[in-house]
Amino acid sequence: MHDTPIRLAIIVGSNREGRLAPTIGKWFLNQVKGRQEFEVDYIDLADISLPAILPVELDGDLKAYTARLDAADAFVMVVPEYNHSYPASLKQAIDLGYEEWRAKPVGFVAYGGFAAGVRAVEHLRGIMPELHAVTLRDTVSFQNPWDQFDEDGQPRNPTGCAAAANTMLHQLKWWAKALRTARNAVPYTVSE
Repeated sequence: MHDTPIRLAIIVGSNREGRLAPTIGKWFLNQVKGRQEFEVDYIDLADISLPAILPVELDGDLKAYTARLDAADAFVMVVPEYNHSYPASLKQAIDLGYEEWRAKPVGFVAYGGFAAGVRAVEHLRGIMPELHAVTLRDTVSFQNPWDQFDEDGQPRNPTGCAAAANTMLHQLKWWAKALRTARNAVPYTVSE
């Protein structure tokens, strides 16, 4: 069980035209590549037809999306800060699931202006526990990232962000293994 790779879903949380999210998401994906302890599912919300109104019954792409959430042992959300919070597309994607988030860790790679996406993360920290998910303390944050990446999508100063990613991935690994072991031993329920 301990040698089974952690199924990590990286969720690119913006579907806005002209977004920087894919650049940062692919940078983070490269931080995970080569680590034998992770098996990655890269989910870009721009590739999912998010509905304007939440359906009662999920089908097609939405059912496939929630199945991907269900299969994951852990999540990392790549989240921009829009107007002091996170994007509506990410809220819609979170709300499409429910039980799929339970007893699983969630990390954040945030970016934005002066606050580096921290306000978006703080809002998500209030939402994810309502779904019985565990948020990690440490994040990866990019302040004013628009000029921090070169034309190949690599950070111009990679040392600090790579160290932050390594720290977060170390914590994510611990929580994912601990919670997966617990879920397998005793299925998680909201109440008795």
